[in-house]
Amino acid sequence: MVGPARAEHVRELCRRPVAPGVLASRDGQVVGWAAVAPRSELPIARSRTIPVLDDLPVWSVWCIRVRPGHRGQGVSHALLEGATAYAYEQGAPAVEGYPVDNQGQRVDLTMAFVGTRALFEAHGFVVAAPTSSVSNGFPRVLVRHHPDGGGAG
Repeated sequence: MVGPARAEHVRELCRRPVAPGVLASRDGQVVGWAAVAPRSELPIARSRTIPVLDDLPVWSVWCIRVRPGHRGQGVSHALLEGATAYAYEQGAPAVEGYPVDNQGQRVDLTMAFVGTRALFEAHGFVVAAPTSSVSNGFPRVLVRHHPDGGGAG
C-alpha cells in the first residue's frame, strides 16, 4: 500500500480497540514506534521461514523504528519494554520477536526494524528456535518472553 490507501489503513488500525503498537516520545515529539499484535493477526503467522512453536496465542513484536537523531539513546529498549508490557496488559500469554542474530556486527538501518538478538535478550527474551529467515545477510531467530520471566517453554 502507498499514499492515501496506506494512510487510511493505518487510521483503521488505530481505531481498533487494541492498538497496533506503542509510541515513544521525547519533549512532545514521537521518536519511535514498535508494532505489537497477536501473531494470528499478522502475515508472519503464515510464514514459511519463521516457525510456529506451539498453539499458544502469542503476541509478536515485529517492527521497531526509531527516528534519525534519536538512535543510540535507548529508545529501542524503551519501545521493546513498552510493547511487551502492552501485550501482557492485553492478555498475551507470551510475547515473541524475530530479530537478527548479528553477533554484534552492524545492521543496515533500513533492515534494523526487526531488532537484534542482543536487544531482545537484554529484556529477558530467550532464543526459542532457529528460523530459515534471513535479514540483511544475518539469520533471524525466534525469541520468546513469558510474563513469569521465563523464556521458551
